[in-house]
Amino acid sequence: MVQLHIKQGSESQFLLDTTVHVTVEDLTKLLAAIYNGRLKIDRICTEMGELAEHGTFLPINMQGLTDEQIEELRLKDEWAEKCIPSGGFEFKRDEIGRRNGRAPNQSMKDVLKKTIEEAKALISKKQIQANVCVTMEMVKDALDQLRGAVMIVYPMGLPPHDPIRQEFEGKEDLSGLQAGKMVTEESEAQLWWAGKELHRGKKLSDYVGKNEKTKIVVKIQKQGQGAPAREPIINEHDQKQMMMYYYKRQEELKKLDENDDESHLDSEWSDRHALKRQFQGVKDIKWGPRK
Repeated sequence: MVQLHIKQGSESQFLLDTTVHVTVEDLTKLLAAIYNGRLKIDRICTEMGELAEHGTFLPINMQGLTDEQIEELRLKDEWAEKCIPSGGFEFKRDEIGRRNGRAPNQSMKDVLKKTIEEAKALISKKQIQANVCVTMEMVKDALDQLRGAVMIVYPMGLPPHDPIRQEFEGKEDLSGLQAGKMVTEESEAQLWWAGKELHRGKKLSDYVGKNEKTKIVVKIQKQGQGAPAREPIINEHDQKQMMMYYYKRQEELKKLDENDDESHLDSEWSDRHALKRQFQGVKDIKWGPRK
């Protein structure tokens, strides 16, 4: 199997096992799906963290308003009573004003937070260090875990305007948001390797050869952004090691330059005639004024 180290810009994303016979078209779609799936999981985990702390999402027309303004405008969260978490709730005001403050109790909160950690671990960038390749099945598994945890805590479901529910249903609106700019649509995705664009009409073997035991760095980006920066000849770890070595060597040379002490010339071990005097029996003779 060919192992791909996927990067976006200079930032590592994940590892993927594939074959040299795969078409660039299919590979591009798969990489874009995994890349976007990991972003979706990250967005859901962020919102689920807020759900655990401050309850469900308020209707758009109520967000950011004070209690007095809501009462004056006679607004009402119609989904508040429908979406009560299992085991009741603990009121914790959302200072941002996006959620209704009806947070799940501690046991249900722990369910959400534990699932968030497990889902993040599945698609974490740390998997690269462990040499674990990410698959589309792992992305789907993480999404299923998150969906299941929400159903346990909110068996009646979340309101249709809650971003977590919209993410699960594929109805999220990311237009105008930074999160939307990070998404790379499959039709716009473009793969690069060794400064070359991988054209969709070809196979991976047309670029890397037919050796399946190959490891390469592939960069994914949107079309029209030009060629990405080439990988440095020396990786970050080796560069740090080299810098540490040269710094240590420089300090040693600096100490040698500063050490001008010649007192060692008076030492016995530095006397070239010491052995000769020892054989002549005059080793311990000392000269000095008679007392």
